[in-house]
Amino acid sequence: MKSEIRLLPEQTKGRHPRTVFLNERLKAELQAFANEIAIKDRNYAFFPTQKYPKRGFTANTLTQHFKHIYKESGISGATSHSGRRSFITNLASKGIGVRVLMSLAGHRNIGTTQAYIDVNDDMKRRAVELI
Repeated sequence: MKSEIRLLPEQTKGRHPRTVFLNERLKAELQAFANEIAIKDRNYAFFPTQKYPKRGFTANTLTQHFKHIYKESGISGATSHSGRRSFITNLASKGIGVRVLMSLAGHRNIGTTQAYIDVNDDMKRRAVELI
């Protein structure tokens, strides 16, 4: 399992190439999944769907899949972007700079990234303790 996934322009929303970095824990989980499904034919998607086993998820089917997962989990109000929001907010609360967050999110405008960062009371408590 590689540490990076390189996306071609046609694979991204903004049509700009980018690299997605995987941490060790995610790499291990993906490797375990790969071992379990044991797909021998590389023409099939890593995450196949019933309708598109070779192509895998489309943007729309993935959005619908996340909606179903959140509903089944009892999480109300979540959208397909909730994971991105949590990812960016979590890293921001750990002190990661907004430019790094912007690059990780694949945003081309820093304002877009800033809009993804949610602020909570715990973050504010930690901030005032720095004084």
